[in-house]
Amino acid sequence: MSAVEAKLGELGLTLPAVATPAGSYVPAVRSGRYVYTAGQVPLVDGKLPLTGKVGAEGTPEQANELARGCALNALAAVKSVAGDLDRIARVVKVVGFVASVPEFTGQPQVINGASDLLGAVLGERGRHARSAVGVAVLPLDAPVEVEIQVELADD
Repeated sequence: MSAVEAKLGELGLTLPAVATPAGSYVPAVRSGRYVYTAGQVPLVDGKLPLTGKVGAEGTPEQANELARGCALNALAAVKSVAGDLDRIARVVKVVGFVASVPEFTGQPQVINGASDLLGAVLGERGRHARSAVGVAVLPLDAPVEVEIQVELADD
């Protein structure tokens, strides 16, 4: 077990299986030392725990927790092409999308769920640049979607 997965265990989390793509794409791609994930929705055992928009069907607190799940799914996607999460030199960028009602402006606080999880699991290597964007709707009517880009340590 990798040190990253051991840290997940200390936090009461386990790395999920990589989600099956819902379209014509792959969960993650490695290009040189970088891994780019597809957008990850907060699937748990193949199902969304909540659907709809933040500010209507879901609260910002619920969405923050779902963003943590997105980050966990993104780490699983990274592992699928990197082989070992201990190879992560740093998380370079996080992009988070929040399906929200028009007047909702708390997208950064929602995506903090993903950022905080990456920081808790990877420490300084988990600090990253980030975008948090409000959108009208996401695939499967998910409230949140997160993609990450990581740099791997030398082979």
